[in-house]
Amino acid sequence: MSSAARSLSEPQVLAHTKRRLFPSADESTAYAVTDTQFSRAEWLPGRPIDPAVRDCLAPFNHVEIGGGYPDLVGVRTLESDLLAVERLGDEPPLVAVEAKGETDGGVDTQLGIVQAYDRLHEANAAYLAAPASSISETDRTLARELNVGVLGVSSTGDVAVLEAPRVVGNRTTTEARALRFQASAQGVADRSFGLNHPKNYLGYPLAHYAPGETAALLTEYNVVSAVADARRGAAFLGLIETDVGSGGVELTSLGAEVVRFANARRGSAEAALEEFEDWYRSRKRFVDLAPEWGQLARRVVFAYPATELLVSELQHMHEDGIAEPSLVDVVEYLHELHPSFTVELFVRGTDGVRSRVLTETGTLRRSALEDGSVYHSPTVFQLKAMLYHTGIVSTRGTEPHRLDPLEDVWALREPV
Repeated sequence: MSSAARSLSEPQVLAHTKRRLFPSADESTAYAVTDTQFSRAEWLPGRPIDPAVRDCLAPFNHVEIGGGYPDLVGVRTLESDLLAVERLGDEPPLVAVEAKGETDGGVDTQLGIVQAYDRLHEANAAYLAAPASSISETDRTLARELNVGVLGVSSTGDVAVLEAPRVVGNRTTTEARALRFQASAQGVADRSFGLNHPKNYLGYPLAHYAPGETAALLTEYNVVSAVADARRGAAFLGLIETDVGSGGVELTSLGAEVVRFANARRGSAEAALEEFEDWYRSRKRFVDLAPEWGQLARRVVFAYPATELLVSELQHMHEDGIAEPSLVDVVEYLHELHPSFTVELFVRGTDGVRSRVLTETGTLRRSALEDGSVYHSPTVFQLKAMLYHTGIVSTRGTEPHRLDPLEDVWALREPV
């Protein structure tokens, strides 16, 4: 076995592979997580994981795909040389990677191929990544027969595509949906929702539709001054589509329904915007302040992918006798049923937070959950505030730096 193979541990192989498959953390329709086993300080006794490698591999989550937990799983439209078929339908493929590196027993490439093959029960494409010098012709033949891609990693970090897999269609589980959710325009990012009142987002499609410049109208009618945040939030709520040539904006079917509602109620989008002035700086619950608009906002917020899951499980908690669960209670309850989705929705993926919250096997550390700073602000502050204003939950959201997770109540306003 060559020194090149000996120089590459599994975390190093995986880090180089992630850079090749998911090169940009800012790509809006891409998202990847590394299994929590790679968050530990040492990979083998006496062989620490370089902090730079761990930083590259973050964020971490324990995502079950195809009956196991791939080393790396994500969603991205891959370059043509990585796939035998460029794409399957309109969605980017769900990609799973099994990495193998040098251990005292060598590099078990065949095991990696079989593990990758198992992931194809749910993934659209699966790869073995291993030191290039450890991959034999026999390995490549087996991988071709099983439709598994093979990535050869050099000691310098170059990644060669030795076998390109075909993209296949597969069923989507809750765990797979968690990754697709994060890679979508509506995934939870630290700046997905910058505002905490639904009127700010309802106003954007109206101002876009009305004659005149959108930002000027939003300011003129005192809807919102943070126009960029309103636009971003309207996109996350599915009211507008922003990936329209040259940075343009188009109304979605849901956004068009907001305009139809305004036209039916007030005769025009401009007249509806005038009504928004009456709500300027009001702290009253929106569904009580403006009941018809509040119900429309409730429909919009309920269409957000995370809302239905939250409402369903809060109802189940109520049925189980947990009338006023704390944020910690909710996260622990949801994690038992939807582990990957819960982590992606609530727990920040930056600054080593996932390593603090999750053990190497993907279980939660309750003590870490009691620290408000580990939570995604767009979920615990902005999204919860919108759920409050639309009459879904009983209490407002709180900013993470002011959040006491043990006292923050997540309960339905009207359980059934």
